[in-house]
Amino acid sequence: MRRAVLNVVGLTARDLASGRMPRLAARAAAGSLARVRPAFPAVTCVAQSTYLTGATPSGHGVVANGWADRDLAEVHFWKQSNRLVGGEKLWETLRARRPGLRVANCFWWYNLGSSVDLAVTPRPIYRADGAKLLDIASWPPDLAGRIKRDLWDFPFGAFWGPYAGLDSSQWIADCARWIERHERPDLHLVYLPHLDYDLQRHGPDSPEADLARAEVDTLACRLADDLEREGVEVTILSEYGITAVDRAVLPNRLLRERGWLVAKDERGHEVLDTFHSAAFAVCDHQVAHVHVRDPARLPEVRAALAALPGVGRVLGEAEQRAEGLWHERSGDLLLVADARSWFAYPYWMDDARAPDFARTVDIHRKPGYDPCELLVDPAVPFPWLRVLVFLLLKKLGFRALLKLTPLDPGLIRGSHGRVPENSLDWPVLIEPRKGLPETLAATEVRDRLAAGF
Repeated sequence: MRRAVLNVVGLTARDLASGRMPRLAARAAAGSLARVRPAFPAVTCVAQSTYLTGATPSGHGVVANGWADRDLAEVHFWKQSNRLVGGEKLWETLRARRPGLRVANCFWWYNLGSSVDLAVTPRPIYRADGAKLLDIASWPPDLAGRIKRDLWDFPFGAFWGPYAGLDSSQWIADCARWIERHERPDLHLVYLPHLDYDLQRHGPDSPEADLARAEVDTLACRLADDLEREGVEVTILSEYGITAVDRAVLPNRLLRERGWLVAKDERGHEVLDTFHSAAFAVCDHQVAHVHVRDPARLPEVRAALAALPGVGRVLGEAEQRAEGLWHERSGDLLLVADARSWFAYPYWMDDARAPDFARTVDIHRKPGYDPCELLVDPAVPFPWLRVLVFLLLKKLGFRALLKLTPLDPGLIRGSHGRVPENSLDWPVLIEPRKGLPETLAATEVRDRLAAGF
């Protein structure tokens, strides 16, 4: 048996029931569909780690897409080392049953240093002169070059940023076809992120979201059909559902107003001082890990944040332990947004003093997730001209910043991270065979993926 798992990010039971994705709905009707109670927090790195280990964050250690390292006093987002994920991975379990089983990971996260046989992942090259070259990395090392010779370069600008869209998912699908033709893995993990973009930018009820649904419905099913013709059994999986939001909550500004968060001046720009801040929040969609340096101050900080409009729950250590969330990477407090809200990272009080990276696509430097990177600032006249000037300066060897990201988090219309009350907004698992239960816990997905090997 050979199996591919297509991770169609953002796909929900509501999408399939709506008639807006008829091909995927037909697959579900011909086989079986389970609504998956999402991993919590319901964000990419947690969801994938839970699916592949069967553990909660307390077990695998992935508490969000980013975390604050207490020893280094640094916030880390979108790190890629597989060593960050504790527990036995799905393929490691399967190899014990079936020695020699070959595994390919095509763009699922934590792909560097993984024990899979074939890995392809986005990985810029950072030059000593400050240049950043957008590229992919692979294992074996020559795999990326072989793929790019046939498919050309990965369209990184379509993977994240204001021009993120269908082209990146199309390239990943073509990459999966290439791997199938040349390598024929037994287990093939494929990441298709297209729904993630417009559902956050414009909201899940927007015309743009419906267009994205139609595009990914065609893309995913064509890939599934092609893989099935090669004798591969295809499972469709998603990580979370994106729901409508209309309020951005800024916990760091509240902490700043109370005098607990410290920002240092760097030549006219304010940068978060994690060393000297009594409290700061690492914001990630609809959750935020809050780090409080002095335990005696915890009740006061907790009470202040609990009263902030848009905060649905505040979990301390005891509550996090009870829900399988507590880990050394966890915040002392975990904020969970209400159904219509999400958490934005800004800590500065005056946009004129925002750090230079705030107006750019910079997923590693920001001390929080910033979906505004998906947008072009409406206040920027002729943004295409700014792009052309930026590219020209880079071509001539100058350093430059492409400042297109708006600073207004109120522009975002969709988010995820909390567990939606309505199971129609949960992610799904679709198998070609009958027999799935109506609902599954995220920790149970691993056993379903392992079945049959």
